[in-house]
Amino acid sequence: MPQNQLVAETGRPTGSASSNRLRGEGKVPGVLYGHGMAPLSVTVDRRELRHVLTGPAGVNAVIDLQVGDSTHHTVVKELQRHPIKRMVTHVDFLVVRMDEAITVDVPIELEGEAKAVLAENGIIEQLMYTLAVATTPASIPSAITVDISDLQPGDVITVGELPLPDGCSTEVDPDMAVAIAVTTAAAEAEVEEEAEGEGAEGEGAEAEAAAETKE
Repeated sequence: MPQNQLVAETGRPTGSASSNRLRGEGKVPGVLYGHGMAPLSVTVDRRELRHVLTGPAGVNAVIDLQVGDSTHHTVVKELQRHPIKRMVTHVDFLVVRMDEAITVDVPIELEGEAKAVLAENGIIEQLMYTLAVATTPASIPSAITVDISDLQPGDVITVGELPLPDGCSTEVDPDMAVAIAVTTAAAEAEVEEEAEGEGAEGEGAEAEAAAETKE
């Protein structure tokens, strides 16, 4: 996995007023911690942080965080966002070792077109969008991709069926549903109408047969 460089400043004042002032200057307050080091208050440039987190690895990018004369291998443990503007308001950096497994949430992406499901006016309902995966920082996948092309109506994709990359594992229940192929209400209504129509035709035929028998 490619690593990214990011410079962090230290010595920032704490408190909501000071943090809001930093955000107004285009900076994001944060904290650096992990592997026995005391939590350290830091500040990073918002644009540079966004650039790092919108690369191929996404929010699971391994970041070489430069703090003074030291550089730490880190991953983003938590992002806090503004509830309306959605801009990052705070970031937690976790110090990691490249040969030590950590647990991260990896996006689950569905690819392909389930033609058999679409042919019956069905849809693919995705129930899980991320999976907690244990792996080393160097092996964190950008996404877990699963092909839905062969799904039939009623089929379910479970966690145990996800193609985890080498070096990755998960403790999530393998029977937990990730996605399911379901028919839409319109398709179900169409089936019910057809069934009712067939039932009415059957009742009509039975009535005619009974009338002929009486005659």
